Amino acid sequence: MLKSLHIENYALIDKSDIDFNSGFVAITGETGAGKSIMLGALSLLLGQRADTKALYDPRRKCVVEAVFDIKKLNLKALFDENDVDYADDGTLIIRREILPNGKSRGFANDTPVAVTFLKELGSSIIDIHSQHATLLLGDSGFQTSVLDSIGDGGKLLDDYRATYREYTSLKRQLERMTAEEEQNRKDYDYNKFLFEELAKASLVDGEQEELEQEASLLANAENIKQSLSQVVALCDNDEDSALARLNAAKSILSKITDCHKEIAAMSERFESSLIELRDIVSSLDSINEDITYSPERQQQIEERLDTIYRLQKKHGVNSIAELIEIQNTLDEKISNTDLTDQRIHEVMEAVDKAFNELQKKADSLTKCRKKAAQLLESQIAGLFSDLAMPNAILKANVESSADFGPLGNNSVSLLFNANKGGELREISKVASGGEMSRLMLAIKSLTAKAGLLPTVIFDEIDAGISGDISVKVGHIMQRMAADMQVIAITHLPQIAARATQHYKVYKSDEGEKTASKIKMLDNDGRRYELAVMLSAEPPSAAALQTATELMQM
Repeated sequence: MLKSLHIENYALIDKSDIDFNSGFVAITGETGAGKSIMLGALSLLLGQRADTKALYDPRRKCVVEAVFDIKKLNLKALFDENDVDYADDGTLIIRREILPNGKSRGFANDTPVAVTFLKELGSSIIDIHSQHATLLLGDSGFQTSVLDSIGDGGKLLDDYRATYREYTSLKRQLERMTAEEEQNRKDYDYNKFLFEELAKASLVDGEQEELEQEASLLANAENIKQSLSQVVALCDNDEDSALARLNAAKSILSKITDCHKEIAAMSERFESSLIELRDIVSSLDSINEDITYSPERQQQIEERLDTIYRLQKKHGVNSIAELIEIQNTLDEKISNTDLTDQRIHEVMEAVDKAFNELQKKADSLTKCRKKAAQLLESQIAGLFSDLAMPNAILKANVESSADFGPLGNNSVSLLFNANKGGELREISKVASGGEMSRLMLAIKSLTAKAGLLPTVIFDEIDAGISGDISVKVGHIMQRMAADMQVIAITHLPQIAARATQHYKVYKSDEGEKTASKIKMLDNDGRRYELAVMLSAEPPSAAALQTATELMQM
């Protein structure tokens, strides 16, 4: 239930605090005094779009905060899913702030929350019904929800929706896989061609570098052999070669090694250098002999490198390793194409299974709604008499179709006629404004209790009714308040007199601005207010007497 509401800098309210009882609360006041401002502020807490135009003082932020008691509601899972703190004592504090720059913030138990969470939460803790909500009577979705509330079809609907979500998800998956399969079929031949081209090339990681090195060697073979021959000749192939001269030098040194210890050491180093040089010359000679220029081999290498370069350019890569990776990817695509039919078949079977389950749950939902339709017709007939419509008849039709939606496969229609012998037709075509208000109240009185919402707010649902009917409307709201909190914004004293708590909204001039104020009335204040609503201010003695009688009824 709603325990308190704090409004600051909103619309015509500078600052106001309202405490609510658990029973029947009435809010009255002159037209334009701001009775519905409280409802607007409450709607902000339940996720309505914020607007800086609603700021009483555009230089300050607006703050709306409400305290709820939700301990009897099973909402902890919702809080856990959204990482919002849940108070063990069931206290819920919702706050919404609108900043002068247009930004808004929402909080639940001091945890920042998104507007979507506030909307979802609001649908579980409060039911706000405005005078314009009678238009919902012609909405098939609303009519369906009426039957689900009265017939206790909520659990069946939740089960159906879970299966419906699974079914639609599988259908989307099947459609996506079918589309991908069609595209894969188009790409299959091309991918296979690319794969076979790469497979035929028998690429080996690292071969490109080896081939490029060998190609460079073959291209320069003649020059290399000529250069190596010259080097070998200079070092060892004639009497004037480097090795011959060095050997002569070594021979001279060997004759004087006994004369100086350092010369002996130099001689040994000389000998080591000669050995190293002979080894170098021998290796260069071997390399020279191993180099064989082959035009055929050169052509083979050039053709192989051309193939590699062409494939790299075609696939936009720079290495054989990347080409091999592309080849493996193509192989996987080809294999996946071959496996797609099997996977599609498996998903088709899952879709069929989910659809069969969906049909079963939809059939159960249909049976429940047809029973609820009979229950609605019988229960509302008694309320019609209380609302001065003794000849009114409401007929609820439940039809099934082949199409399944989020609410099942039913088409629900409520047909109505308030006159004896009148033709049953769509509500919007046969009901007057007052009749629609009374009909909506009757439906709300049945669904609100079944829906177990802790609070229901009526914003001038009494539009179009008066006199004895309004007394009966007040009694219906009073009976509803025995099971839940009922808050009624009303202009009828007959309804306000049934309340256990009465607030008056009025305007007050403060400096250069007009502000809306709200105050709770005691018994004398209530009597006076009811009398003013019956006549004028100041009220007559007769109006005061009538007000006293209304409060005692």
